[in-house]
Amino acid sequence: MQVTYWAEHAWLGTHVEPGVVIEATDGRITAVRTEVPSPPPGAVTLRGLTLPGLANSHSHAFHRALRGRTQVGSGTFWTWRDVMYSVADRLTPDSYHALARATYAEMALAGITCVGEFHYVHHAPGGTPYADPNAMGEALIAAAAEAGIRITLLDTAYLSSGFGEAPNRHQLRFSDGTADAWAERAAALKPAGHARIGAAVHSVRAVPADQLSTVAGWAEERQAPLHVHLSEQTAENDACRAAHGRTPTQLLADHGVLGPRTSAVHATHLSDEDISLLGGSNTTICMCPTTERDLADGIGPAVRLQQAGSPLSLGSDSHAVIDLLEEARAMELDERLRTRTRGHWTASALLRAATADGHASLGWSDAGRIEPGALADLTTVALDSVRTAGPSPRHGAETAVFAATSADIAHTVVGGRHVVRDGVHQLVPDVPRALADSIAALRG
Repeated sequence: MQVTYWAEHAWLGTHVEPGVVIEATDGRITAVRTEVPSPPPGAVTLRGLTLPGLANSHSHAFHRALRGRTQVGSGTFWTWRDVMYSVADRLTPDSYHALARATYAEMALAGITCVGEFHYVHHAPGGTPYADPNAMGEALIAAAAEAGIRITLLDTAYLSSGFGEAPNRHQLRFSDGTADAWAERAAALKPAGHARIGAAVHSVRAVPADQLSTVAGWAEERQAPLHVHLSEQTAENDACRAAHGRTPTQLLADHGVLGPRTSAVHATHLSDEDISLLGGSNTTICMCPTTERDLADGIGPAVRLQQAGSPLSLGSDSHAVIDLLEEARAMELDERLRTRTRGHWTASALLRAATADGHASLGWSDAGRIEPGALADLTTVALDSVRTAGPSPRHGAETAVFAATSADIAHTVVGGRHVVRDGVHQLVPDVPRALADSIAALRG
C-alpha cells in the first residue's frame, strides 16, 4: 500500500520545517521532501505540526480503571496499592481485553502509536493458570491491534511480596512460582506485526536476587527489551539494604540486569553510585511524572542520569492522565521546581524522549523518526486550538511541549494507516463509552 502525506509543518528531529511531503509504502517511510508549499495531488493533508508517533514506554492498562478513585482523601503509595489490588482481583481475559482496547484507543487519540505494557496479571485469582497460560497477555496484544497501535508486551516476573516473603493473596495471580516457570510461560508468547515481546522484573522486592539473572538471561537470549521498576519508594531501598546490604540498583548490576536494552522505570531515589551504574551501563530511564506526582513518589534525578549516559523515555504508568506531551512538559517543569532554574532540556530533547528514545526502549528502533526507512507512524498536533493558537509555527516544538495537550491531537497514523482522523478514532467509534462500559463492568 502506498500513501502520501503532506504535513503543513513537521518536526524533523531538530527543527520544524513547513510543507513536508512524507511518502510511505507498506507501512514504512520511503521519502521525505521539504519545501513543498501545498499538498500534491492525492496527498492526505495533515494540518498542524506533525511529529513522529509518540511512544508510551510504561503502562499498566488496568490502572485506567483507578482514575478518580484514588484521588479521594489522603494516603501513600502503599494505600493506593490496596485500591489497585481490588481492581486486579476482578480482571478476566475478556474484561481485561475490553478495558485495554478502550485504554489503548484513548492512547491513540493522544497521539501514542506504541505502548510498552508492563504486564503482570497472568493467572486466575488464587494463582491457577488459565487453560491458555498466556490468556491475559494475548488479550492485551489483541486489544492493541483492535485499537490500531503497536505494543511491546513486557511480560513481568513477579514472584514474591517482599524480600523473603511469599506472594500475598492478591499477588498469587501475578506469580509463576519461580523465574524458570515464568521463563517457560513467557517463551510461549509470540510476536506479531504490531506486537513484540519483552521481559520485565517487577522490582527487586518481587523477584528474589538469585532469580534475577534468569529473567535477564531470557531477555539477552532473545535480544529483547528488559524493564524494571526501580527505587520508586524509599521503603524499598531500605528493605533492600537490610536484606542484601546493597541498593536496588547495585543488586541489579550484580546480577546482570542493567544494560542498553534495559529500562529502569521511575529511578526516583538514587545514590551517586546508583546514577553512575545506570549511566555507565547506558540503561534507559523511563520517567512517569504524572504518576510520580500523583502517588507522591518524588522527583527523580533525570538530568544527572542523562548526563551520566542514560537515555530518557516517558510513560503514563497508572494513567492518572494519558498525555505524553504533559509527561514531557512535566519532566522539565518538575526539574525547574526542584532547582529553581529553567531550561534543562530543549523542546526537541523532550520530544526525542517521547519518540525515538521511547521507541528504542521498547525494541522498535525503526520508529520515532520522520525519515526514509522508519515506520510510518505519525502524530499531528493542531496549531489552531485555544492552547496552541498564536505562536509562530516555527516554534511548533515549543508550543507542542509547553502548551498543547492530548486534546490537541488531530491525527494519528500507524504504519501508514490513519487511526485517528480529525480527532476521531477510526476503529473504536465511541472511546468514552468503551471506557465507561469496561470500567463499570469491573465494578460489578
